[in-house]
Amino acid sequence: MSSEEVTATITNWNGRQYLEGCIGSLLAQTHVPSRIILVDNASTDGSVAFVQERFPSVEILSLPTNEGPCPARNAGLEAAETPWVLQVDNDVNLAPDCLERLLAHRDTECAILQPRALFDGERDRVHYDGGHFHYVGMMTLINFYKPLRDAGDHPSRIDAAISFALLLDRDKVLEAGAYDPAHFILFEDHDLSLRVRQRGYLVRHVPDAIAYHREGTAGISFREEKAYAPSRVFFHSRNRWLVLLKCHSWRSLLFGAPGLLAYEVAYFVFALREGHGIAWFRGKWKLLLALPRLLRQRRVVQRARRVRDRDLLRADPLTVSPLIRPGRALRALSRFLTFWWRLVRPLA
Repeated sequence: MSSEEVTATITNWNGRQYLEGCIGSLLAQTHVPSRIILVDNASTDGSVAFVQERFPSVEILSLPTNEGPCPARNAGLEAAETPWVLQVDNDVNLAPDCLERLLAHRDTECAILQPRALFDGERDRVHYDGGHFHYVGMMTLINFYKPLRDAGDHPSRIDAAISFALLLDRDKVLEAGAYDPAHFILFEDHDLSLRVRQRGYLVRHVPDAIAYHREGTAGISFREEKAYAPSRVFFHSRNRWLVLLKCHSWRSLLFGAPGLLAYEVAYFVFALREGHGIAWFRGKWKLLLALPRLLRQRRVVQRARRVRDRDLLRADPLTVSPLIRPGRALRALSRFLTFWWRLVRPLA
């Protein structure tokens, strides 16, 4: 077993019903974290009092307002003093050997380690195993909703990690700028992963490190039985372009423009069909308001990059919500995006 000290941080907002399982799973690890910090986003459901009474060894870091998970995760990173930080959302329970297995794959090149996400209520099905960067600004997910028996069991290098549960090299992630609070939620892990990879650091997936994912974020996460929320359309409309305009080179934006336009039109049509056209327009308006700050951030990000877009961006088949039944239009869009990137990738 590794002797590495690890700090675990839990991001929480009104998640009292999850904390017994989440904290209990951290305390039951074969490699127990040296510190556990609950970073609370101004909860009103008694979360803090519950943890203070039930788990007195857990440290509490209370934030005055709920500004989303990004500031909370950053506060946890800053408060941790160990080289490695295990960050989990409150609706995650870890298998007992999860942290030990993640630590076994750390090295000096790796900044982020991603466990395998299984549905807590359906443990024979994978939620996701991280992903890759599509040039239109999306994350294409690995083994999304795939039966566990078909998902493979070999550790691998990936590009994009999903922030429900991650083992982070604290210094490398802080060097890359940590989470961008401008996202509030959605695409924040894509954004961080891309900045980490642009600096030449690695992201790894460890399939035998298991994390069980429960409900997801109300109004954002999708499951098969839930509707596609207008809040998700808003954040998608805005945050995808926060990533594109900050992290992608001007060359990849220019040469990828036909694909970017095709995807944008397709998503707009989808938003209209779902009755969420106003949310799409609100996202674009908020993006325009953010442009001055975004362009300042862009200069910092582009100066620090050591890896070109052509070596990071891909055109894998798009991952879509299980609520969307793939049809001919979606397949045609995916084929066009792949064709176009193959054509222009050497120029990006």
